[in-house]
Amino acid sequence: MKITDVKATTVTVPLEAPLRHANGCHWGRFVRTIVEVETDEGITGLGEMGGGGESAEAVFRAMKTYLVGRDPARIEEMRFLIANPTASLYNNRTQILAALEFACLDILGQNWGVPVSEILGGRLQERVPFASYLFFRYPHPKNGAGEVRTIEQLVAHARELKERYGFTSHKLKGGVFRPEYELECYRAIAAELNGDRFRFDPNAVWSTEQAIWFGQAIEDLRNDYLEDPVFGLAGMRRTREKVRMPLATNTVVVSFEQLAANVLETAVDVILLDTTFWGGIRQCVKAAGVCETFGLGVAVHSSGELGIQLATMLHLGAVIPNLSFAADAHYHHLVDDIIEGGKFNYENGAIKVPTAPGLGVKLNREKLNEYGELYKRLGSYPYDQDPLRPGWTPLVPNNRWGDPADSRTPEVPF
Repeated sequence: MKITDVKATTVTVPLEAPLRHANGCHWGRFVRTIVEVETDEGITGLGEMGGGGESAEAVFRAMKTYLVGRDPARIEEMRFLIANPTASLYNNRTQILAALEFACLDILGQNWGVPVSEILGGRLQERVPFASYLFFRYPHPKNGAGEVRTIEQLVAHARELKERYGFTSHKLKGGVFRPEYELECYRAIAAELNGDRFRFDPNAVWSTEQAIWFGQAIEDLRNDYLEDPVFGLAGMRRTREKVRMPLATNTVVVSFEQLAANVLETAVDVILLDTTFWGGIRQCVKAAGVCETFGLGVAVHSSGELGIQLATMLHLGAVIPNLSFAADAHYHHLVDDIIEGGKFNYENGAIKVPTAPGLGVKLNREKLNEYGELYKRLGSYPYDQDPLRPGWTPLVPNNRWGDPADSRTPEVPF
C-alpha cells in the first residue's frame, strides 16, 4: 500500500461560550485543521491539528513531496522524514507529524480490520474517564448565555456538568483573575461537590511564591494535582519542595529530553501527555513507559480537540497501564463535531473507546464543508488576546488580572 495524496481542510466549530484562560481567550470557537491521507488501496486515514488556515494547509500540501509513494506502515521512518530532530530546529513540525501519524494509524487499522488500540498493544479498559473542564466564560455574544464569572455562576456550572455528564473529577482553568479570588472559587467548587476530586491549572502565570501560597492553601482538599502553577522546571521544583500535593505539567515536560531531565532531578510528579504536543499517539505510549519505569503519574491532556483527536486520546488512554487520573477534554464545550453520528457521548463521566477499525471515526462531509465555510467567513482568532482587553498581554509572573466585576459581553463574530 502506498500514500497517494494528502489533503487538509481548516474548520472552525462553535463553542457554548467564549472560554477565558490565563493567556487570552477562545473566542467562541475552535479552529482545527482536518487532514486526510489517501492511499492506492482506497483507504483514507484521518488526522487533526490545532489551529490552521492557509499556512497550515500549505504545510500539509508540502508534505506530499515527502510522503506520496511511501508505505503508511513505516511510521517510525516518517517520524524522521518529517521531524528530523536537527532539521526541526528550523521547521518545528511536531504537530504536523502528529496529525499524519494519526492518519497512518487510522489507515493501518482499517487495512488490518482492528482498532488503533489493538495496534498499540491492546486495550486495558473499554472506557476512559474524564474530568470536567471548568472555565471562566464570557457570555455568548448572541444570546448572553453561558457566562461563568462569579463564584455562584461557577458553582452552578460545575454542578450542572456533574449532573449532565457524571464527572467525579473537576478541573478549573485559572490564571484569569487574581489568585485570591480564584482560591475562593476553587474552594467553593470543592465544598459544593464534596467527595469528588479536584485539580487546578493557572497556565503557569504565577510567581513561585504565589504558587507556594496557593498550593499550601488547598492542601486540605482532595486534589488530583496542581497543574503548571509556574513556568519552568526550576520554578516547579521550588514549588514542589514546599507544597504537599503532586505537581503536573503539559508545558515544561513535552519532549523526551525534558522527561529525562525531570527523571534525573524531579520537578513534576504527573506528566500530561498530549497526542499532538508529543508528536503522535506512539510517542505518548513511549513516554508513558518511561513514566511507568520511574514511578511518575500520567494523565491525558486536552488541546481543544474535535472528534478525530478525541479518538486518539481514547485509544491512548485505553492502552497505557499507568493512566493514574481522569483525562482532560474541552470536548463538552463544543456545540457540534465534524464526525459521523455527531459528538461522542459521556456515560458516568467516561467515553467508550471506539471499536471500529482504525481510529473508529468517519468524516461527516456536510459538517466538514459547513465548518470549513464558517472558517473562511470568520477566519482565525488571536488565542493569546482577550476580546475585551485590546492590546493586553499577561506578564510572567502576571499582575494584569481580569476583573470579576466586569460583566460586559464581548463582540465576537459568529
